[in-house]
Amino acid sequence: MKAMLLAAGRGSRMRPLTDAVPKPLLPVAGRPLIEHHVLRLRDAGFSDLVVNCAWLGEQIEAYLGSGARYGVRIAYSHEGQALETGGGIFRALPLLSATGREPFLVISTDVWTDYPLARLADLHPARGHLVMVDNPEHLAQGDFCAGPDGLLRERGEGTRLTYSGLSVLHPDLFAGCVDGVFPLRPLFLRAMAEQLLNGEHYTGAWLDVGTPERLQMAERLAGAD
Repeated sequence: MKAMLLAAGRGSRMRPLTDAVPKPLLPVAGRPLIEHHVLRLRDAGFSDLVVNCAWLGEQIEAYLGSGARYGVRIAYSHEGQALETGGGIFRALPLLSATGREPFLVISTDVWTDYPLARLADLHPARGHLVMVDNPEHLAQGDFCAGPDGLLRERGEGTRLTYSGLSVLHPDLFAGCVDGVFPLRPLFLRAMAEQLLNGEHYTGAWLDVGTPERLQMAERLAGAD
């Protein structure tokens, strides 16, 4: 299974830190955020990685290079203008799934988690498998409801949880999409309506590293590892 690291965002909430440095290269415990993910993916058995780039993306590519020094292969999906999560993944599909039938792992580079990534390597969901977490203070209402049957729903029966930014997706999730700017959420909702999107509730360490304050929190979490 290949893995995609989402790294194209502007990081507006991190300004001024991200005015001259892309958010994935902000350091945590002496390493850029994205480098932590590359190393954890490698250690979990993922050797083919795809990174999408937009804002200051040339810095990310210059830092990570081909991936050879990490023992992985890294391909880059260049966006120019950021395409949002849905559009970014859709453009990268030819790099992620050669035949259009292979699922792939997706991870946002602006999260910090100790989730055991190897657990996802053999999944083959119909549309997607989302790792869900307890609702953080800044998203108290959560994203979706996780039912006792393992399916995710927009609302209704189940525990309301937050999407962690970590998932395994199938190319069929993007059926009918065209190249351009679009979010991922509507595709999730369509799959939910067809009862084809499942999830799991992870209760280990997870943090949305979206602000300078939460970057400091990630530093403390990394120190505790």
